[in-house]
Amino acid sequence: MANKDVFDDEDVQRIKAEYESLVSNLIRCNKHGDLELIEKAFNTANEAHWNMRRKSGEPYVIHPISVAKIVNQEIGLGAKSIATALLHDVVEDTDYTLNDVEREFGPKIASLIDGLTKISGTYNNETSTSMQAENFRKMLLTISDDLRVILIKIADRLHNMRTLDSMPEHKKMKVAGETIFLYAPLAQRLGLYAIKSELEDLSFKFRQPHIYDEIIAKLKHSEKKNIALINKFSLPIIEKLTESGFQFDISGRPKSVFSIWKKMQAKSVPFEEIYDVLAVRIVFKPVPGIPEKTQCWNIYSIITDSYLPKPDRLRDWVSRPKPNGYEALHLTVMGPEGRWIEVQIRSERMDEIAERGYAAHWKYKGDESPESELDKWIKKIRHMLENPLEDPLEFLDEFKMNLFSSEIMVFTPKGLLISMPKGASALDFAYEIHTEVGNKAIGAKINYKLHPISAVLNSGDQVEIITSDIAKPDKEWLGFVSTAKAKEAIRIALRNESKELIQKGTEILESQVNKLNIKINNEIIKRLTESFDAANKDDLLNSIGQGKITVDDLKKVIKKNSAINVIKYWELKFIGSRKDKKDVKNQQMKIDKKVPFLLRENVENASQSYSIAKCCNPIPGDEVVGYHTPEGTIMIHKPKCPEAIRIMSNEGDRIIAVKWAIHKLNSFLARIRMTGIDRMGLVNDITNIISSELKVNMTGINISVQNGIFEGTIDVYIHHTKDLNNLITKITGVNGIESVRRVEDFS
Repeated sequence: MANKDVFDDEDVQRIKAEYESLVSNLIRCNKHGDLELIEKAFNTANEAHWNMRRKSGEPYVIHPISVAKIVNQEIGLGAKSIATALLHDVVEDTDYTLNDVEREFGPKIASLIDGLTKISGTYNNETSTSMQAENFRKMLLTISDDLRVILIKIADRLHNMRTLDSMPEHKKMKVAGETIFLYAPLAQRLGLYAIKSELEDLSFKFRQPHIYDEIIAKLKHSEKKNIALINKFSLPIIEKLTESGFQFDISGRPKSVFSIWKKMQAKSVPFEEIYDVLAVRIVFKPVPGIPEKTQCWNIYSIITDSYLPKPDRLRDWVSRPKPNGYEALHLTVMGPEGRWIEVQIRSERMDEIAERGYAAHWKYKGDESPESELDKWIKKIRHMLENPLEDPLEFLDEFKMNLFSSEIMVFTPKGLLISMPKGASALDFAYEIHTEVGNKAIGAKINYKLHPISAVLNSGDQVEIITSDIAKPDKEWLGFVSTAKAKEAIRIALRNESKELIQKGTEILESQVNKLNIKINNEIIKRLTESFDAANKDDLLNSIGQGKITVDDLKKVIKKNSAINVIKYWELKFIGSRKDKKDVKNQQMKIDKKVPFLLRENVENASQSYSIAKCCNPIPGDEVVGYHTPEGTIMIHKPKCPEAIRIMSNEGDRIIAVKWAIHKLNSFLARIRMTGIDRMGLVNDITNIISSELKVNMTGINISVQNGIFEGTIDVYIHHTKDLNNLITKITGVNGIESVRRVEDFS
């Protein structure tokens, strides 16, 4: 909620200047009444938010004006969306009602604001895990009505990220985590590449500020050199394209900070060894009568006449656009001074779709156009929402896995192309064709060779599903499908089969009990479930229905004398009573999130215990965040840890700021991996450095040599990252060692 404070002349002038900046740079607002609608929306928002301030201290209305600018100038939406952006917080934060908005601005804008208000709690409130996931589902439901709601929500998130500095530390981590987990991939899926990159960079800036600042500093240091290199690289291309009659713009830039860091992580190399930091973009005006695809390849040919291409780095998205509509031809060539440079080739139309995504997609899509990949994606979302999973968190994970993942293209036997998530199996493909094909699948011919239905598919595979009328889904199938459609179909089939088996088991049990002239009661059911190790009554009846428990087995147990039957006690897996749980939760919330929690030496005497996460194994000196578990302990993660990012997104209110106190007593386990060229005495040199020179306690060493190449890992106990960095530096200097790096996940 915004703060109340009286505005001065400076505030009033700033509001006026920001609004004028919006209306003086409008695009797609040429219809009669557009400007009047925007002005009316601004006046209403300004009046509603008057004397209200954000956490940063600026007038609150600056935020909706800024969101409106993003909606129009960066996404390319029109007057109704601008008006909605200006009004998007009035129903939630002021005395204005939805009826007021509908009366003043009509049903369409009221509907858009209603959609935004319904999802406003998605990541802004201190909601529980399931509520956050449930609210995200509400957000996706608006796709069925009007996709503009999500586009305005992305614009709102972008401005919030641009102004996140004024928020407390734990809120920064929460918002940054959910941004990288959901909003950035969502922006990418909707084709908003510039916004997606900025969201990634801003999230990275707040999650790992030291690494972000380090990469920024290195880019700044090499800025002049890079500009000179791009100019030198571009000159021959400009000359040849001009000679060939192309009208074009050419621009160069370094890649985004986050994409550079991802490459550093993927290849385990420092910044200096990332070879394609620079990218050049060529946007051409297409010549009428010649297909744009042909012109892209002509430009490709001109570039490769001057520079040698890297064959494995060619990306052809003009022949087959990405699912979000993105079209371009990417190649990487060897430029001056032995530097690899990526070149992106796009037409003006392709460039607008790449920058503005959805809005441009609809601008260029005619009424008679075939269904695009973006249309298919939206249809998939609707299908997922029509068949939601019972657990909201499972829904959230499956949504991310199915709709944000990389994709492969697979052919049917008749040559139809079907898009599948990377890692999909033949069984996923079967369910994508039709539910009944999946339910009856027994095998697959992949590229004319027989494979099991669990086989993982690759892009370009041609797949034929082999079915049988007697086949039926098995619980094991859930282990080798990844798409939501396949999992849901298998679960439904298993539930239906389970109902039939329970009914059959009930009939068999009743028949046997009647023969013995005994009535079924809770005591008999309890005795049977315990005797046959069944989880519950349904599990017992299911086993009887399947024939796992025979009639003879039932007779023996039922006839037993209950007097000598030993009573078994169930082991309760709940810790304490409901009241205890509530007390634990209340105790958790006493932690002051404004003050970083100190990770001290003596955990036993500390007021709050903490544990080191095994998924990323942070040690003193690493950047870390804390996750306050439902049990009351604090789990310490690195901000870049995938599990930490997932927690930040799903349980952001449990994230707290933490920092290391001085650690001299406690030792932390760390692992380093080395590679090099084997020689006599190499291992001895390394172990001497560790145990004699640096006095580090070594707990394990694993060395292997193959064809003269040495590889190994060493586990050591250290007190701080400085000790580890010192050790890595020393070992790097050993003759024959090529690389030494820290291993983070060695659980």
